[in-house]
Amino acid sequence: MSKGIVKEFDLGDGRKVTVETGRLAKQADGSVVVRMGNAMLLATVVSNKEAKEGTDFLPLSVDYQEKFSSVGRFPGGFLKRESRMSEYEILTSRLVDRALRPMFPDDYHADVQVIITLISGDPQVQPDAMAGFAASCAITISDIPFNGPISEVRVARIDGKFVINPYTADLERADMDMMVAGSDDSIVMVEGEMKEVSETEMLDAIRFAHEAIKIQCKAQLELREMCGNKEKRTYSHETNDEELKAKVNAFCYDKAYAIARSANPNKSARGEAFKQLHADFMATLSEEDQASKAGMIKRYFHDVESDAMRNCILAEGNSSRWS
Repeated sequence: MSKGIVKEFDLGDGRKVTVETGRLAKQADGSVVVRMGNAMLLATVVSNKEAKEGTDFLPLSVDYQEKFSSVGRFPGGFLKRESRMSEYEILTSRLVDRALRPMFPDDYHADVQVIITLISGDPQVQPDAMAGFAASCAITISDIPFNGPISEVRVARIDGKFVINPYTADLERADMDMMVAGSDDSIVMVEGEMKEVSETEMLDAIRFAHEAIKIQCKAQLELREMCGNKEKRTYSHETNDEELKAKVNAFCYDKAYAIARSANPNKSARGEAFKQLHADFMATLSEEDQASKAGMIKRYFHDVESDAMRNCILAEGNSSRWS
């Protein structure tokens, strides 16, 4: 078997994390094996070159799987195969999905499949804390367009001190347990549980996690450079008309803002008002343009509606009526 490319970094307390690529899953667009202790995760990513016709979103699927063989067991009995995904695996998949999805370009609509597999288990290492990092590594070294890297870490407060990706035994003493995902310059997702803590303590935990995330993002960029800095693929998954976009914005934005600002607390009524605004704009176009540009108009109108609602909430300073 050919020799792989290995990158290693320290979690800050002497524990090492290694990332290796080039030995397993070579036919994937990107693949890595991430190791901490005896826990090993294989992350692979593949993506179509072209988007399916009519697709106006990112068809991303993320699957986290823990193989029986990772703990030295093999399925037996009547069903000699892996069982379907457990609730824990589904929730871990969603944690990774939520961190990755915002980092793809808005106009990238090709199918993307990310699979993270636990191939070796360690009772003292929580693999869900490494899954997001492994997935991002695989995408970062591939040619798939990606505005990352990102990483995901578990931050826990144990005996009054913050710890990144703590051992399972130590986690039992934690009064704060959070998963934090982010890029080098921002946080994209926070989820966790804790006993009562102040806002300052929560922010301190997120800042502590972000410093670890920065180290892991830097390691991914260095790994990408070690792999030859593969050029990201070119793509054209959207047809755009800047003149039409400006026309939609000019006609709809102020009216959409007024709808958002209205005192009507009924969500259904606001929805009907936005629907009528869309119909009013369509009425200004020829039948030919209505038929040929309906998809673009729908996309541009959605952006205007979203911007108007968001800007209104920020400007008015009270979101209670938009619930």
